[in-house]
Amino acid sequence: MRDPRPAAPPPAGILDAIKAVAWSFFGVRAGRARERDFTRLNPVHVIIAGLAMALLFVLTLVAIVHAVAG
Repeated sequence: MRDPRPAAPPPAGILDAIKAVAWSFFGVRAGRARERDFTRLNPVHVIIAGLAMALLFVLTLVAIVHAVAG
């Protein structure tokens, strides 16, 4: 007999978290994709990816300022 419940989607990896955070930095995440992310992504992966990308963004800005001002 088949199970009437739908199969749970496979858990997303760190790469999926990085993609979701990158799209959120630009503010262009479709509603359906956002819903899918909420059900699949590990919150710890999202936090780590967000912190790493924010640090990369700040370091990029610092490098640009040093290149222009120096």
